[in-house]
Amino acid sequence: DDASAEESIAVCAMLDSIRENALAACGGERHITLECAPGLRLRGPRLQIESIFSNLVFNAVKYTAAGGNIRIVFEASGGHALLRVTDDGIGIDPVHIPRLTERFYRVDRGRSRTTGGTGLGLAIVKHVLIRHQAELDIRSEPGVGSTFAVRIPARRVHRAPASPTR
Repeated sequence: DDASAEESIAVCAMLDSIRENALAACGGERHITLECAPGLRLRGPRLQIESIFSNLVFNAVKYTAAGGNIRIVFEASGGHALLRVTDDGIGIDPVHIPRLTERFYRVDRGRSRTTGGTGLGLAIVKHVLIRHQAELDIRSEPGVGSTFAVRIPARRVHRAPASPTR
């Protein structure tokens, strides 16, 4: 089926558009920076990858106050590719981190009514990542912020030819 068709993904363009959407969604009230290794591409189902990256960026927006900073970095790391989304938002108590990717798990039960969301975001992210042998690493400190890092296996990573043909 089309949704899972393997494609060569221009990640920088994808992240740039996710960044624009996130800025629009928060009315420009967060500073969102993007650093992307030019020519670094992924092989995989574009919609699924986009949904993962988008989920992580929009989560960062949701849990970062107006005026806060979100940094998106996509780079090569020892043959793998690494996407990191770092924010200086509310952070997460370490006790919750192992459970964040469970379906319907919420750090704060009272939040759902105010921020919306199904509680499925990170569960779906994890499910898709497992299918592609990618890993999600979550580091966070309450009151300091969080980093969500996705490590994508080397076999999914390739570089665009030096002279891109339009």
